[in-house]
Amino acid sequence: MYSLTVCDHIMIAHSFQGAEFGPAQRLHGATYAVEAEFRAAKLDHLNLLIDIGLAKTELRRLLDTVDYNNLDTLPQLAGQNTTTEFMAAHIHGLLAHALRTGTMGDGGRQVNSLKVLLRESPVAWAAFEANV
Repeated sequence: MYSLTVCDHIMIAHSFQGAEFGPAQRLHGATYAVEAEFRAAKLDHLNLLIDIGLAKTELRRLLDTVDYNNLDTLPQLAGQNTTTEFMAAHIHGLLAHALRTGTMGDGGRQVNSLKVLLRESPVAWAAFEANV
């Protein structure tokens, strides 16, 4: 299995519902390093898995929908605890849709697995991984 990873980052604000979250129930900020790892069983005729430029551009475009926002106020995330795990799955869904619809070119349609990893700090991160 081949893989190609592109990275970017986002800065967000959010709060959590539930006593389990302690002080994180209050509005607070987070900066996430975001890694998107695309996987495919074979390369295309140019020996590429996916166009790295298209992958980076689309990741940035999708991250712009949440970057520098209070996630509590975004309609698409209303009522959710936007934990690191949840956000990894949310970004995965957006990228998977872009792959299936051809936004990332023909190579994107050949990607069969995607892993999105969000690094909350140097010692804590979460990921969501699934077939596309």
